[in-house]
Amino acid sequence: MRTQGTIIIRGIVQGVGFRPFVYAQAQKFDITGTVKNLGSEVEIHAFGDRFEEFLGAVSRGPPLSRIDSVEVRDLRGNRPEEFVILESSSGSLSGFIPADVAICDDCVGDILTPGGRYEGYWATSCVNCGPRYSIITAIPYDRERTAMEAFPMCAACESEYTDPSCRRHHAQTIACAACGPRLSLLRSDGTPVLGDPIREAASLLDAGFIVAVRGIGGFHIACIEEAAGELKRRLGRTEQPLAVMATAGEVERIAVVSDEDRRILRSRERPIVVLAKRDPASHAGISNLHTIGCMLPYTGLHHLLFAHLAHPLLIMTSANLPGYPMITDLEIALGRLSGEVDYILTHDRRIVNRCDDSVVRDGYIIRLSRGLAPKRAAIDLGDACILGVGPELNANISVYRNGFCITSPHVGNVRNPETLAYLQETAEKIGGLVGARYDTVAHDLHPQFLSTRYAREVAEATGAELLPVQHHRAHIAAVTRDECVGIAIDGVGYGDDGTVWGGEVFAGRVPHLDRVAHLEVVPMPGGDLATRFPERMLYGILPTDSIRDLLSSRGWSDMELAVLARQVERGLNVAATSSTGRVLDAAAALLGICRERTYDGEPAMKLESAAYAGRPAAWEIEFSRDGGCEVLSTWALLSEAHRRLLAGERVGDIAASVQYNLARGIAAMAVRVAEERGIPRVALSGGVAYNRAIRETVLGEVRAAGLEVVMNREYPLGDGCISFGQVVYGGSME
Repeated sequence: MRTQGTIIIRGIVQGVGFRPFVYAQAQKFDITGTVKNLGSEVEIHAFGDRFEEFLGAVSRGPPLSRIDSVEVRDLRGNRPEEFVILESSSGSLSGFIPADVAICDDCVGDILTPGGRYEGYWATSCVNCGPRYSIITAIPYDRERTAMEAFPMCAACESEYTDPSCRRHHAQTIACAACGPRLSLLRSDGTPVLGDPIREAASLLDAGFIVAVRGIGGFHIACIEEAAGELKRRLGRTEQPLAVMATAGEVERIAVVSDEDRRILRSRERPIVVLAKRDPASHAGISNLHTIGCMLPYTGLHHLLFAHLAHPLLIMTSANLPGYPMITDLEIALGRLSGEVDYILTHDRRIVNRCDDSVVRDGYIIRLSRGLAPKRAAIDLGDACILGVGPELNANISVYRNGFCITSPHVGNVRNPETLAYLQETAEKIGGLVGARYDTVAHDLHPQFLSTRYAREVAEATGAELLPVQHHRAHIAAVTRDECVGIAIDGVGYGDDGTVWGGEVFAGRVPHLDRVAHLEVVPMPGGDLATRFPERMLYGILPTDSIRDLLSSRGWSDMELAVLARQVERGLNVAATSSTGRVLDAAAALLGICRERTYDGEPAMKLESAAYAGRPAAWEIEFSRDGGCEVLSTWALLSEAHRRLLAGERVGDIAASVQYNLARGIAAMAVRVAEERGIPRVALSGGVAYNRAIRETVLGEVRAAGLEVVMNREYPLGDGCISFGQVVYGGSME
């Protein structure tokens, strides 16, 4: 039996308290020697009769770690007298820094316990909790390579930092009121407000004022429910639902919380969880949908605010414009938010890497960000180093190197230079942290995307090969590399034929995915204008006199209708699309649910809410063949919806039936392809799959046919999975 050896542990071992964890195990098993960080490895020289027990314990790692491998090498020499933590040095870059995580219960207890050293201190943390990615500048992860470098430890913190019995032993974020980052409360013009910043901010919030709060990864805007209307007016987002932060009891009171939802809400990642309201009509000033996004407090600052608030709920929304990067700098916040907030609660710790809140619904990730990203996945894609720059909307980046893929937090909509610059900054930071030297740069097939332009620039600078990847094939690649029938249902994506795809069925194995079925290709009058005004999309699908009469009754002038009709008849400024999202938009317009889109996905989301209390009926579904593909007629679907509307059927029932029959039709095409080709597996992806009724109908129909269904629980169903799918696609090329 071994009594000494060198143990090399690889994986996510930086920023997780691995060295103090090893030290504690060494004390427990009477082991002497050393432990040292080597980039993404921990090297342990261990001596002692209980070596094997020690090896088993350290191989499991502390809670935040992820162990890839454990290697034991021979070690010669005499046994030293003690166990020592050595200074870090550079080494392997196969691992990565974990994401920021919520404050742990022990630290919450510390800040809320009267008379303790950490009572009331907002930035309290330990080895098991707090910021990581948002503060790191380089690895190995030590205090001098984080934003905490600006805050030298006081004697009391130094004592805990060096105390092996303390859970803040070698906690790089350790700080207290005497030496750590400090809070201040400012008026919107930058002038300070006297008094305790947290107590004063809570009092102002209770009084109905709007307060910007600087958190871990950027600024939020907070207010009580009674101020929701004023906040929406100031932000110019009168229809957009807002997320709330609330106590656990309040979330249970206002929303239906399943066991899985409860687990996710209380997890160390603490994402926003989209829940069904107990009363669909309640809290309409926050969300006019049947759902509401809820999160629990996840920092010491949040817990202290709620300790002083009279209200159990705060609206907590990102301070940046939708699709733009999080605001992290105080000066920028003062400039941009002066007309939107009354006060700013801020701190003086630099946010090195911005990070928005993650969002989850029904256990499926909507936005991959704080707590969940950077995400590291073990996957064998060969020896090439690959960068995936993502799509245009809801973009992020992924980097593959040496058997691991790192996906960044959510970046935003790369339609503007500011977000493009953030995408580039993110790619450079993550690429640098993992030591990337690119062989391939994968990008969206659309030649005009700014992300495509960036991919060209990287390829030119590095000599890497450019690889265009069709949007919906990337969706399927992100789900599985096995042979499958792949269903991709979303908004829009540039297709092989230059049309706008979005309701696609593929068959094969990545990268050989044949398009075998799709929704009917229909006109989008005015192109992107049809996404803003879904009545245009409605006329594109149903260019009939009765629809013209409907639009006329809603205020369309004769001239506007004539121009619209001429556009469709002559194909002037008209895109062709098979998008599922655009069909749902048209249905929302037909039923008068949404006539103008003011935020991404609004028509389809409002259609889903209208359908929530409706009763779906099975309608006849029409199919045809076109160019070797089966085609589902959306003209027939919406014609039936219109007929029923004219007959006086309830709007909720029609909305539910549109969703149900669209999903039935898509599933039927996939099942037929699977049976014809003898493929036992169906993969489902795309933003439309967040719609519970559509998703569950597709899954039910596919399973009823005896087929396996696979979906992605690790990456978003929407476009947040595309950069990962691009990397997988690139690594699968022969």
